[in-house]
Amino acid sequence: MTTTTARPDVAGATDGADAAGTLLQRVLLPRPEDPAKVRTLYVEETTDRLHVADRARGSVPAGAEISFATYFNAFPAAYWRRWTTLPSVLLRLELRGTGRVDVHRSKADGTVVHDRSATVTGDGTVELELDLMPFVDGGWYWFDLVADDSLELVEAGWYAARAPEREGRLAVGICTFNRPADCVAAMSTIASDPVVSGELAAVVVADQGNRKVRDDAGFAATADALGNRLHLVEQGNLGGSGGFARAMYETLENTDATHLLFLDDDVQLEADSLHRALTFSRYTTEPVLVGGQMLHLQNRSVLHTMGEVVDRHAFLYRPAAYAEMQHDFAEDSLRETAELHRRVDVDYNAWWMCLIPREVPEKIGLPLPLFIKWDDAEYGLRAKSAGYRTVTLPGAAIWHLAWTDKDDVSDWQAYFFARNRLIAAALHSPHRDGGGIPGSAMKADLKHLLKLEYSAVALHVKAYEDFLAGPSAVFASLPTALADVRALQQQYPDSRVVTADVPDPEMDAVVVEGMAQPPVGKVAIAKALLRAARQAVRPARPAGGRPQLQVPAQDAQWFVLSQLDSVTVGTADGRGVTFRHRDPATAKRLAKRSVELNREIRRRFPELSEQYRAAWDELTSKEAWRAAFGE
Repeated sequence: MTTTTARPDVAGATDGADAAGTLLQRVLLPRPEDPAKVRTLYVEETTDRLHVADRARGSVPAGAEISFATYFNAFPAAYWRRWTTLPSVLLRLELRGTGRVDVHRSKADGTVVHDRSATVTGDGTVELELDLMPFVDGGWYWFDLVADDSLELVEAGWYAARAPEREGRLAVGICTFNRPADCVAAMSTIASDPVVSGELAAVVVADQGNRKVRDDAGFAATADALGNRLHLVEQGNLGGSGGFARAMYETLENTDATHLLFLDDDVQLEADSLHRALTFSRYTTEPVLVGGQMLHLQNRSVLHTMGEVVDRHAFLYRPAAYAEMQHDFAEDSLRETAELHRRVDVDYNAWWMCLIPREVPEKIGLPLPLFIKWDDAEYGLRAKSAGYRTVTLPGAAIWHLAWTDKDDVSDWQAYFFARNRLIAAALHSPHRDGGGIPGSAMKADLKHLLKLEYSAVALHVKAYEDFLAGPSAVFASLPTALADVRALQQQYPDSRVVTADVPDPEMDAVVVEGMAQPPVGKVAIAKALLRAARQAVRPARPAGGRPQLQVPAQDAQWFVLSQLDSVTVGTADGRGVTFRHRDPATAKRLAKRSVELNREIRRRFPELSEQYRAAWDELTSKEAWRAAFGE
């Protein structure tokens, strides 16, 4: 086999393509330590396994067939067809041995089409030019390797024959708070990858904790590898928005990077994901934000989310239309799952991984000073309004703790979610009265009260009050917001997590099992609400002593907890319990205040929307953020 495009011993290879080209994405093999479940993200195996030498090289046993119709190694052709200028993609494989390469593509409905085959004899390179036109609504390309005697994959990748539309110098901005080891691990992964390191202009770390990144044992070696590309900034805790705003500010002021990629500190990386996002953005017809999808850190073969949008009526973020959630590739492969082949379009991408072209913040400004929650969604909506779309790119992903493993709807973050949702809606909602926000807020508060989560409703009440106060206090409250919220939360016993000496309940788990069946249908739900209302007005037994029940987190629903006077509830992370006690007077006070404030929000929403929109430039300017940083 020769390494030119005219190859008489490679049947099916395409003539005329330049042997050079721009690497779009590498074909990656699993790590030696990856369990069988995680290997399904890289290779599709049956009884025969790919013998892996390193991340690029592997051997197919004689007579075996190994497929690369997998999350990290198939090519998301529909996204390149929709958003970029490329008419075709080049599949290039360096192989040794004898066998066959089979190329397949899929349609938007998941139908698989055999595209072509190339026979392999000897050592050399197979290069196939593949048309991107048949992918308007969805579809992927992938290849299978079939070995005769033996077949070794030396290296493979997907390439473009033409140059990108724009330059690509990457800055990675990491916001970190008391996770020095995780942050250094991410920095090290970036620095040690030859492709990403070659594209890297800067790594900007906004360290907001008291456990410093610079004190981690691995920091010195990573800092040496990055050299003067490392910009480590230490500041007070201004939340995720403050950390990412600092990374954006430093990138704009002190680097020549053309693209900034936001990255959470508590993630695990496949470094090629950063390269894929950057390269995709360089080929798009217009500058776009490129987001990474999220894989489940504690169940690593699971794709937790494909992409998200904002429901403009309820103004809640939700999965994008047709997005597949919680998909386990260890159970159903890409080839077998029709729902994964339709292209999914989004409004924004969360900042666990999101690449932003430099010209976007130069035009629309920095993040809003929201501390945490909604800053990424608001920025995506703002960018979209200015003509910059967001693409969540399959195959570009990080592993992150799933939100189903957090209590962020009821812990201290509940304040920021409620307040910032209202601020974002004031800026972007098409509804003059706020649409469905007041109604859904009161409904959520009722549910929290029935679940005996008084602290969450108290935080929501503060959020409503602070939103109604207008935009002038948003920046001013940023340094103290978290302390204020925690102080309020601690006034309510249901917020305190108990990890030791948990009292035994009076009743056993059989009772929980009987209560945990949800009411189905309008009549059953109405009866459950009536029971809950009757219980709510009855005097409660005195606080203290043993709880009536211990309820696991997954069973802590309103129709269970509303029937009890005292209960311990497991936390989502499984580390402890919260002790909840029914308090009719507190519930009545909070419910009354929630209704009053949400009625006022609906009445004043047009006025408030005008105020927040008038303050938009001030809230997102480099000058305002510079003052917040103390510069």
